[in-house]
Parts: sequence; structure tokens; C-alpha cells
Amino acid sequence: MAKTMAKKTMAKRTAKRYWLRWLICWGVLASSAVYIAAQEVEPNAPTLRVDVNLVLLNVAVTDSHGNYVTGLRPSDFAISEDGIAQKIATFGEGNGPQLPVEVAQQQDGKPQQVGTTGGANVFILFDTSNYMYRGFALAQDAIAEFVRSFDSSERLAFYAYSRDLYRGSVLTADRTQVLRGVRSTVAGDDPALYNALLLTLKDAGRYAGRKVVVVFSNGPDRASMVAPEDIGELAQSEGIPIYVVSTHEAKLDPASETVFRRLSAATGGEAYLARSWRDQQKAFASIRSDVGHLYSLSYYPQANPNHGWRTIKVKLVGEAAKKYHIRTRSGYRPKPTRFVEEVNPAQ
Repeated sequence: MAKTMAKKTMAKRTAKRYWLRWLICWGVLASSAVYIAAQEVEPNAPTLRVDVNLVLLNVAVTDSHGNYVTGLRPSDFAISEDGIAQKIATFGEGNGPQLPVEVAQQQDGKPQQVGTTGGANVFILFDTSNYMYRGFALAQDAIAEFVRSFDSSERLAFYAYSRDLYRGSVLTADRTQVLRGVRSTVAGDDPALYNALLLTLKDAGRYAGRKVVVVFSNGPDRASMVAPEDIGELAQSEGIPIYVVSTHEAKLDPASETVFRRLSAATGGEAYLARSWRDQQKAFASIRSDVGHLYSLSYYPQANPNHGWRTIKVKLVGEAAKKYHIRTRSGYRPKPTRFVEEVNPAQ
């Protein structure tokens, strides 16, 4: 009798499991059918959105005497990519916040403080190779003064390199931490500048907002596995200007000086030849001023069949076009496009 009751109970449980599985399968199929039908007839159906990378430009504007021009508006700029006109999405000046262009265009009163915060993320890369034995302490002093010169709105990271990269301080607003990293460096082995630049650019690319890399180099690269042309393309694609301060030691190698100038010009930065400690201070002061006067413009690229290198042109319009000069990066290589499925929560 007990065995018979157990068999009946087991049969009932098996039947329930069968029907439960059948209902689940039916429900899934029904839901799929509704989902497919919704895709065909519902206006708010799930859609596939293309996530396009925002292109950020750091733009320096100067007059015929090299003085910085301030107070320009988004309407003073025109951007094209491979000859295709682009619409400015956000705009900022100096250390001010980067605002949606509709807000930034306001002429009267203070615009609402929305958008990303102001201030650049500055990555300092210091040559501590065996080329630095003679002027090491003076270079440390110049960089320390450079660190102190920044406003509280900027964040700084300090790296040093010889054959390997030393991350003396991660990106931070704490100047004491950065100065501690500067003072902890010691002269080392053969220089591998472009290897170090590759790692620095990859670190900088993880952060949002404006980013610049400032390099102090005392001589040619002797140990890198990376070509400077690849570094230039990566910096342009990431939208990171590279500033280079080199010494008279680098002047002895014409190839290095040429590379430094091309690298900085292509990315929208500048190169300086500092023959003395005072020249180093002046160079760092000039970079500090440049970073504080950059305009920040961004845009979402219009449809462009070119998946390779894209050329960027930034021009001034109206009266400003006749009087002022622009410096920015010359192009970029787009990152692979991501696809994101968006589902209406109401469904």
C-alpha cells in the first residue's frame, strides 16, 4: 500500500514538472512572439543604438604676436572631418567647465554650471636616464616649480623613465604627493622614451576630460621598441597634446630634435629647446600658460565611410579668421564602433 501511494505521488510530481516546463516554454515562446511583433509594429520597440566615440579637441588660439586670444564663442569655430562639416557638441575655455554648446553660446549672464568640470589632467614624464647625470638636480627643481604653478582645478600625475617607467604619483590633486614623487627619482639606465610615452598615453586614455602629456627629455632614445610615428598617431587618436622640453644635449642629435617638433606639432602641443636652467623654467611656464588658455571643443562624428585615418580641420569664422591663428591636432583614427541594445522599460 505504501509503495502504491509513493508511486502515485511520484507520478503526480512528474506530471506537475512536465506541465510546469511546458508552461515555461510556452511563455517564453509567447513572449518572443510578442517581442518580435512589437519590433514590427510598436514605435517604442527595442532598438539597436550605435555608440559613437566623442571627439575632443584642445585648441590654442593666438594673435600675430603670439598672445592668447580669449572670449571666443562656439560660433567662432568651424570643424570639418575629411571635409565633412561637424556640429560642436560641447565647448569650454581654459579651466572653465566644458558645457553643452547651447549653454556655452549664452552671451548674457553666467551660464548654468552643467557638463564636465574644468581643469586639465596633466601627465608629467621626466627623463631620469644616464643622460641626466650632470643636470639632474636642476631639472628636478624646474619640474617641482612647474607642479606648484598649477591651479587647484588641475590634477597631475608624475612619471619618470630610463629603460623602464616609474609611476611616481598617480593622477591626483594633491601637490604634496606629486612633489614627493619628483624628489624620489634617481638617475638610471639608457633612455626608452617612446616605450614610456606609450604607457603614459594608455594611462591617460583611461580618464575623461582634457588631458596633456609634458615630457622633459635630455637626449635621444636609445632603448625603445616603439616607433615615434606610432606614438604620434596614438596621441592624436586619444586627443592628447604632447609638450616636449629638451635640452642642449638633445640638440646634439638632430634626428631627436626633429622628432620632438613633429610629435608636438601633430598632437597640438609644442616643443622647446632649453639650453639652461632658466630656459627650462621659461619653457615650463609657457606650457603652464598654454594649458590654461586652451579651448575645448567636442563633436560626434557625422556619417563617414572612412574607417582609417581621418583628417581634422578647425578654422575660425568671421573677423576672427583674419586676425588669429589656431593650433590643434591634425586628425585621428576612430576606435571600433560599439553596438548597444536599448529596451523600453515600459515593455
